[in-house]
Amino acid sequence: MTARRTTSKRRLDLKRRSALAGEAAAANAEVEIALDHPPQLDSAAFFDVDNTIMQGASIFHLARGLHQRHFFTTRDLLSAAWKQAYFRVAGVEDPAHVADARNSALGFIAGHTVSELESVGEEIFDELMAHRIWPGTRALAQLHLDQGQRVWLVTAAPIEIAGLIARRLGLTGAMGTVAEHVDGVYTGRLVGDLLHGPAKAEAVRALAEREALDLSRCSAYSDSANDLPMLSMVGDPCAVNPDRTLRAHARQHGWRIRDYRTGRKAARAGVIAAGLGGMATGAVAAGVAVHRTLRH
Repeated sequence: MTARRTTSKRRLDLKRRSALAGEAAAANAEVEIALDHPPQLDSAAFFDVDNTIMQGASIFHLARGLHQRHFFTTRDLLSAAWKQAYFRVAGVEDPAHVADARNSALGFIAGHTVSELESVGEEIFDELMAHRIWPGTRALAQLHLDQGQRVWLVTAAPIEIAGLIARRLGLTGAMGTVAEHVDGVYTGRLVGDLLHGPAKAEAVRALAEREALDLSRCSAYSDSANDLPMLSMVGDPCAVNPDRTLRAHARQHGWRIRDYRTGRKAARAGVIAAGLGGMATGAVAAGVAVHRTLRH
């Protein structure tokens, strides 16, 4: 097989996994129409979570909380950080490693039950996430609710955690990464891929079709250029706490920009947020792979 055919096959596989992840996320999205305001059923708002709704990466906060509860060890986390950093710096694209990392992305919940993760997730939200919610972004979401629109979170975090965050914030629902489970027990495999990048756009598209939404009347919010596929498909995109690439794109296209960080912190975060956000997710995935190897 030539290099060109191999590259084309990888792109096709990625597109298929993204579509499957998006469809799975949309199928698991909660739908609750607020009765306090006249509903606008053809429009909605979609919010990324990490560094948009919440300071930091939600999957990192989840992993930290699970680590404190002995789901895995400090050695696993340190190994994860090193492995992820190496592959990013070296630029290695070993298909076997990529596939293993993808399939192990939520492997740390393998063998645990859905009800267990949901219960522990409640505790972790209260301990590590609640105080990290950006008040400004939360207010933006409330504005949409006050206008009678539905509001969904769209995140790479597990759908169970994404739904928990949405419920705690009084939002309509959430779309997140769907982990396979059999008889209520997680297998450690994903349905499709992580809900990241193009997969988020697929999820929004699938939900819009199901709920008869007019995407030209919808809004989307994110901090990362990785979410340009989702932001570009709605009529009202907004860059929140944006990384440098997204800020430049938003300015070029006349999109709204909201930054709830301050001074030096905002400037520094704008340069490195995208890399760290991806590293946090990737580090958990790599750490899980290491953890599973050590256990077996």
